[in-house]
Amino acid sequence: MSSERAVWRIPKAGSLGRLTLCTEPLAEPGLGEARIRVEAIGLNFADLFACQGLYSATPQGSFIPGLECAGTIEALGPGFPSAPHLSIGDRVVALTRFGAYASVLNVDAALLRRAPAEWSAAQAAAWPVQGLTAWYGLVPLGAVTKGDIVLVQSAAGGVGLQALAMLQNLGARPLAVVGHESKRRFLIEQRGMSPAAVIVRDRRHFARQLDTGLAALGTTSFDCVLDAVLGPGFRPSFERLGPEGRYVLFGAADFMTASARPNYLRLAFSYLRRPRLDPLGMISANRSLMAFNLIWLWNHAERLPEAYCQLEALAPLPPHVGAVFPFERAPEAMRLLQGGGTVGKVVLEVGGG
Repeated sequence: MSSERAVWRIPKAGSLGRLTLCTEPLAEPGLGEARIRVEAIGLNFADLFACQGLYSATPQGSFIPGLECAGTIEALGPGFPSAPHLSIGDRVVALTRFGAYASVLNVDAALLRRAPAEWSAAQAAAWPVQGLTAWYGLVPLGAVTKGDIVLVQSAAGGVGLQALAMLQNLGARPLAVVGHESKRRFLIEQRGMSPAAVIVRDRRHFARQLDTGLAALGTTSFDCVLDAVLGPGFRPSFERLGPEGRYVLFGAADFMTASARPNYLRLAFSYLRRPRLDPLGMISANRSLMAFNLIWLWNHAERLPEAYCQLEALAPLPPHVGAVFPFERAPEAMRLLQGGGTVGKVVLEVGGG
């Protein structure tokens, strides 16, 4: 037996313009799965890169984008485990290895977590991917501790805001980098950051900006850098790591283009100019570079419960949702995220299924 659902499907990666809203059947939940009636979907840069065929984990052939959503359990498959302590009617957040741009979907129990009761569906959908990204980058990899000086690139984005909240609770001191003056004002006025601790990135003078920001913090080097941009800002940031400094890289937003299709000429130019590090130099300077793709964690779901517990302890407040679109306007929401002007998370809300 199957049920009908609405999905945004792309027949083949290569262009955002290929996304199509369609109706298709959904089979009954399989072994250990739950069927989720989706209420909200979180958007991520990975969705954009996947649709353009630039994401390493992009599925072959036709696929449905999306790595996270929030909704209500409406059916359980055979052998649904008791460990998650979930049942029909519970509100949950779900991680997916693509497939979240749907009104209904089946999700393995290991990738579900109860949604905080007081949060809206949009807040819940905005939480798991970017919250876990910030946690994984700062805690297991970045090993940030009290007093550390941490550079946060794209600090007004979803990951950046979660990272700033965690750093405050860790007792670390951030230097925030944003791309627009409006985002700087948001961090100062809405997040209480010192004006001297927020930089509007200027590619021509970024190194000098970093030195000025570090001086305002009473130091000359970073203990950790959290970066999803790469691009021209990488080398000046890396060079300002102190001994035992950790550079944590989890994306390359600088490669994003403004068009529906990838600009292959620009991509080739950026790829050829990508930073190259000397391992021997890293030894003498006692610096490290660590890089990760969070979707890797989906294959090690046994680690998720403890990861969520640490995330909840370090960032207990709901994430900031900067823009909400109805499900039917998913391409418009993706273009807004692509433009880089958003603060916090962009979310789709699903009505009626």
